Amino acid sequence: MRRFVFTGGTAVVTGAASGIGEALAHGLARRGSDLVLVDRDAGRLDAVVAALRVAYPDRQLATYLVDLADTAATARVAEEIRQRHPVVRLLVNNAGVALGGRFDQVSLDEFSWVVDVNFRAVVQLTHVLLPTLRVEPGAHLVNVSSLFGILAPAGQAAYAASKFAVRGFTEALRHELADDGIGVTVVHPGGIRTRIAQNARVGGGVPAEEFETGRRQFEKLLTIDPARAAEVILRGVRRRRGRVLIGWSAKLPDLLARVAPASYGRVLAFGMNRVAGAPARRAGTAPPGPPQRQPEPAAGADPAGEPA
Repeated sequence: MRRFVFTGGTAVVTGAASGIGEALAHGLARRGSDLVLVDRDAGRLDAVVAALRVAYPDRQLATYLVDLADTAATARVAEEIRQRHPVVRLLVNNAGVALGGRFDQVSLDEFSWVVDVNFRAVVQLTHVLLPTLRVEPGAHLVNVSSLFGILAPAGQAAYAASKFAVRGFTEALRHELADDGIGVTVVHPGGIRTRIAQNARVGGGVPAEEFETGRRQFEKLLTIDPARAAEVILRGVRRRRGRVLIGWSAKLPDLLARVAPASYGRVLAFGMNRVAGAPARRAGTAPPGPPQRQPEPAAGADPAGEPA
């Protein structure tokens, strides 16, 4: 498959109002892509668009507001995008949410909220917009999973279930769409400085003090700049990579899951607590989001774990 060409194509990005999504929007505009940006936060999305218009006045920009937890609203927006942008070269399903708490500490409604945003919306948008990719030669699909789509620690049943689902869905599509000339990439970010911990929900059965302690410790582990993460993703798209891991905080646990697929839990918990400077935590009280980095790479190494 030939390398992906950004210039002159239309890219749809969800979760575009902050974090990796915002950084992807800037990276894509810089590479000559027109943008269709989707998010639920009107104020932040407006700010992103204002910055993009100043920096890249020649780019075409369109925005859509939607809460991806709402199935009907997502269907309406997806169909509107399909009609207004019938030819899409790149679709990036990046939006995601997190929920803190063991399985027995969260309600089924809370669990379903995570699955709806992180997985059902990915499937729904891809299903509606796939025809717009098929008509664009050399199109590409990117679905953002997580480190928790590689391994699943205690306290992250909902999040891990949704991100493992994204991984499996994306891998199947990679095989199904190969003959159509559509590239497919699944992304597993490590410790990216996004708002996911700030915006995470707490399960109804989780004590507030326990959750806040976990949130504060978790935020200490988010060290990789979203702009750097976006560059790693876009480089992977250009090279048509089927799988992109961002940072040593994703690559080392990926190796751990391969070496000890049934017994990595204790090692993972120990590493997370040591890096966060926290005492050992009872299984099931993991922070509200992906675990993050391992010890710092050697001096001069790229913090995203990629060659310089």
